[in-house]
Formats: sequence, C-alpha cells, structure tokens
Amino acid sequence: MKYIELARVYELLEKNASKLKKAEIVGQFLKDCPSEILEKVTLLLTGNLYPAWSQEESGIAGQLMIRGIAKASGETQEKVISYFTKSGDLGKVTEHFISKRKQSSLGKRVLTVDKVVDNLRAVAKVGGIGSQDRKLDLIAELLISSTPLEAKYIVKTILGELRIGVAEGILRDGISKAYNIDKKIVEGAWFLNQDYGEVARIAKDKGETGLKNVKIKLGKPVAVLLAEKSPTLKEGVEKFDNSVAEMKFDGMRTQIHKDGERVSIFTRRLDNVTNQFPELVERVRKNVKAENVILDGETLAVKDGKPMPFQFLSQRIKRKYNIEEIAEKIPVVTELFDIVYLNGQQLFDNTLAERRKLLEKHIKNTDKFHVTEQLISQDVALVNKFYKFALALGHEGLIIKKLDATYQAGRRVSGGWLKVKPVMENLDLVIIGGTWGTGKRAGWIGSLTLGCRDRESGKFLECGMLGSGLKEKGEDLTLDKLTKMLKPLILKEKDSSVWFKPKIVIEVAYEEIQKSPTYSSGYALRFPRLVRLREDKGIFQSDDLNRLKKLYSIQKGKS
Repeated sequence: MKYIELARVYELLEKNASKLKKAEIVGQFLKDCPSEILEKVTLLLTGNLYPAWSQEESGIAGQLMIRGIAKASGETQEKVISYFTKSGDLGKVTEHFISKRKQSSLGKRVLTVDKVVDNLRAVAKVGGIGSQDRKLDLIAELLISSTPLEAKYIVKTILGELRIGVAEGILRDGISKAYNIDKKIVEGAWFLNQDYGEVARIAKDKGETGLKNVKIKLGKPVAVLLAEKSPTLKEGVEKFDNSVAEMKFDGMRTQIHKDGERVSIFTRRLDNVTNQFPELVERVRKNVKAENVILDGETLAVKDGKPMPFQFLSQRIKRKYNIEEIAEKIPVVTELFDIVYLNGQQLFDNTLAERRKLLEKHIKNTDKFHVTEQLISQDVALVNKFYKFALALGHEGLIIKKLDATYQAGRRVSGGWLKVKPVMENLDLVIIGGTWGTGKRAGWIGSLTLGCRDRESGKFLECGMLGSGLKEKGEDLTLDKLTKMLKPLILKEKDSSVWFKPKIVIEVAYEEIQKSPTYSSGYALRFPRLVRLREDKGIFQSDDLNRLKKLYSIQKGKS
C-alpha cells in the first residue's frame, strides 16, 4: 500500500471533528486494507509504531528532527527553527519546506507503508556511537522521498504528535463498521489482546467467531478491572450482599506475567516497566509458586515502612538508566490482590472468593511481596474502623469488592469493585505560569502552572500543572480566551515555558494532594482540572499553603 493513501486518510480525519464520522472513515479504510498490512496500518492510525505495551520507542527529539528537516529540504537549521517558532508544529514546518524544495532527488521512490514502518522501527533500534547520525540518515531518506503531505505526517508520527483524534474508541467503532461486528465483541477481544492491529486482522480474517475466541497471551498485558467511585462508605458496604474491604493504595497498578523464568511487569496504562523494577522481577521468581500466571496488584514506594507519595514512585517508572541507584533510594513493596490466569487457564469466570484462594495458595508472602490484607464484613461500623486505619497508615481509602463477582477485564460499571476515598474540596488557585501549546494548541497556552499563596513570603508557590478542563473554543473559559487574558501578564519566556504576573484566580478540582519533591510548595495536586474562572476573587483571597497542608492532613487521616 502506498503511504500517500494513509496520509490522505490522516488529512480527512484531521478535518472531521465528529467521532461518528471519524469511525466511518476508519471503518471504510480498514475494510479496503489488505490483511498482510492491516496490523501496521491500524497502529499508524493511532500514531504508533508498536503496541502501547511495547518498550520500543523512536528516541527522536525535536532538535534532531529539525536537523532532519533541514537535511531533506536543503534549508538551513536556522530557517527551520524560525518557522517552527511561529507555527509551533514541526509537521507543518516539514510540509512547508518540503513543498519549497528546489532540488529533485535522483532515484526518488514512491513511499509504501512498509517502507515507512521499516525505517521508523529501524530508527528505534539504532544505538551506540554515531547513532544520532544513523537515525538522521533514516529520517532524511524518508523525507527526501516524501510528498509534502507525507512528510508532514511522518514527522508527526515520529514525534508522537499525530493528534488526528483516533483513540481506542474510534478504532473499536471503525473495526466494528468495517467487518460488521458488534463493537462490544471487538472491545472484549481488545481487553484480552491490547493490540488493535492484531484485533483488526482477526476480525477481517476470522470474523466474530475469531474475536470471541481471543485468549490471553503471556507477555501481553490484559486490561485490568476498574473500580467505580462510591459516594459514601455506607453506600459502598450496603451495595453488595457479601463483600470484602481492601486498602486502596497510592501506587502503581501492577500486572505481573510469569512464564517460567520470564517475568513481565505492566502498569495500568500498559507501559512495560520490567526493566525499571529488577528487584520485583526477582521477588516474583522466588515467591510465585505457579509456573505460568498473571497477577494483579499495586506497587508502592516506601520509606521506613511507610508509603511515599506516588510522585516518588513515578521517578522510578520514568527512569531508564542507573536503575540500581534509584532502586536503593526509592524501595518498593508489592500488594497482590487478584489472579486472572493460572497454568494455562483464564480465571475471569471464577468468583473473587475463588480467585483469592488460588492467589493465596500460589504466593509465598514476604514483607515486600505479599497478598494484601482484607476484611470480610457487612458491619458498616467495623469497616469504617478499617477505613480510618487505612487512612492513618497513609493509604488512599478502601476498595469494597463483591465476593461472588467475576473479573470483568477493562470494565468499571458493574465490575463489582467500589472505591471509597475522602471527598476533597475544590481549591481557588492563581495561574503563575504555563507552556505554549503545540499541534492543534499552537498559539495558545496549552497547560497552566498553578500557584498557592505563601503568607510568610508573599510569594505564589507552584503546586501543580493543569491541562484538563480546557477546550480550544466555545462559550466557556477556553484556551483562546484564557490566552488573551494571560498575554498582557507575561513576565518572561524561555523556550516553550512562560511565567505570568499573578492576577487570574481559577477554581480547581483534583483527585488528591500529594507531597512533591519538585514543586516549590512541597505539594502537588494529582489530576487537577479546571472548574471555572473566579472573577469574584482577588489573588489574596485565593487558597494559601496552609490550606493545602490542612487538606493533605485530612485526606491522609492525620488531622
């Protein structure tokens, strides 16, 4: 298949905002796509070269891409940088300069999807001395042979900035439309095989029956069961006739695959973090009795036996080098609470009570790797004591689970799990900085730095970054309106970062407050989102650092 065919589909998807229309476009394209290339095309539609759980990545940053654009177009790097500063989108920059290219390459070939994927995957594998130059050659080879439209999307794909609105839901609906299969069946297959490329190929070649027969593959992650939120602990306990309470941890959802001596570790987002946690791999080998198994649990950062905020654990998740050093600095404990696969058998249809017995049977408990504690009770007062105990230990709350519930991979509604956490009050905070957006958000402030007031110094201290709750355009407070309000307040800029004079107050909702080693306040809001502009409040009526400290203490049961 010619790559230009895919590039035209990208262009069409980019121009259509309707999710329904996007699904129709994807469906028609996949329907006409040959089976042998379907997996690659499906991945490329999402802007990826590998499934989400793969550890492979291109390793190409903007600076190297600028060199590649200059080399392929015959322009200077200075001109490329100048144009990029104005547009904020290297894809558009590439399209512009390739369209102005004066030289005609001898032996220029027509690009195919296979050629593009092969080159880009080769880029990901290049390493060692001189690797940057070899990567540059592979990129330039593609861009030299590209039309302006092809070049635009090749660059966006390499940088992970495709942004054409094709996520899992659109792909699911597209596959459903392409092969006339109920989207719930498509989604069910994807929950067990987190590779829509492979799911699409099975749908095309084997139809509905093939998707219904999709099975777990060790080494490939499964979509985990998700918990719904319960308004109160009482409602959570009374929701089920027979239930069990387990602590809710502030850590990394951990899916462990053991196939003999081979161990793989995945996060809730399907990131493969096996290399980042070598001590956990060894604990699995030593303390899991089963030969082949998939375990579900949570991994926590700990210090002196107490849980550390997720911010610390995230340093380990992101670290690619000097693993032993950071492992010693940030030790971890793994709490195991479920088992979904055992020695060739899927356990989704087993009840929680049955799965728990199997889990306990096949785990040798240690202080750092063990089956989590639970309380089986319908007594609200007793469960409430357990809840307060969990908060006092520094955990997030409880998960109430239905003992006779099956494991519904990827499901939240009716999954039989309810989470109970303290209700957090919204905060009124000041916008003190941000970053200029890229892609569709170019020209706007794409994310905001939030500040809380320090009464002693009079300064506004960083306490989080907000990007959620902001739309590009509309009647509410949008990126466009907010950027116009913030521009006159700019104090300084550096690269894409910008600092503002404190003046604008916004109301912010969030999931919780965590201690932070990076923000000047010492605290960070987890998953903050914009609620509204507080035009009725001045900056000295906004929430201060003492307020954050108090709320942090309340949520952790320490007050």
